[in-house]
Amino acid sequence: MAGRRREKSTETEHALKAAARGLFAERGYLNTKITDITAAAGRAAGSFYNHFASKEELLQALLKDLADEGDSAAEQPEHNPDFTDPDAVRYHLAAYWGFARENWAVLRAVQQAALVNADFARTAADFGAQQRAEMADHLDGFAAAGLELPGSPDASLTLMFQLASGLLEAVEGGAIELTDAEAVDTLTRFVYRGLTGRDC
Repeated sequence: MAGRRREKSTETEHALKAAARGLFAERGYLNTKITDITAAAGRAAGSFYNHFASKEELLQALLKDLADEGDSAAEQPEHNPDFTDPDAVRYHLAAYWGFARENWAVLRAVQQAALVNADFARTAADFGAQQRAEMADHLDGFAAAGLELPGSPDASLTLMFQLASGLLEAVEGGAIELTDAEAVDTLTRFVYRGLTGRDC
C-alpha cells in the first residue's frame, strides 16, 4: 500500500513537471500560474503543494534535473576534456546545443524568473558558475600548447556559453534560420578561434 502511494506521488510529480515544461514553452514562465500547471497535469489544484512549495521551487527542481542530465554527458566515452583540440570544442558545443535546444523552455523560464526574483537570480548564477567550474580543467592544456586565452578561464568559458545561448535564442525566436549542424559548425569555428587564435 505504501509502495503504491509512493508510486502515485512520483507519477504526480512527473506529471506536474511535464505540464510546467509544456506551459513554459507555450506561454512563458511569468504567464503560467500554478493552477494552469495542475490543470494541464490533470491533478487537483491542492496536489501541487504536496510536492512543491511554490512555482519557483518547481523550477528549481527542473533546473536540478537539467544539472543531473548535464553531468551524464561528461561520462560518455567520447568525452575529451582538452579544448586545445577543435574536436573537443565541437563535441562540447554540440552536446550543449542539443541539451539547450531540448530544454529551452526551462532555460528561458530560468532567465524570466531571475528577472523578478532575487533569490532565483542567485540560483541561476550559481548554476552557471557550477557549469563553468566543471569545465575549467578543459583549459588546462593551453599554457603547455603555447596558447593564451582571451581572458581568465572563467571569463573565457562565460563567453562561450553566452555565445551559444545567444545564438540559440536567435534561432528559437525566429530571428535567424540555421540547422543544428550549421549552428554547431559556426559556434565551433567562432569559439575555437576566440579561445586559441587558430582556425580549425
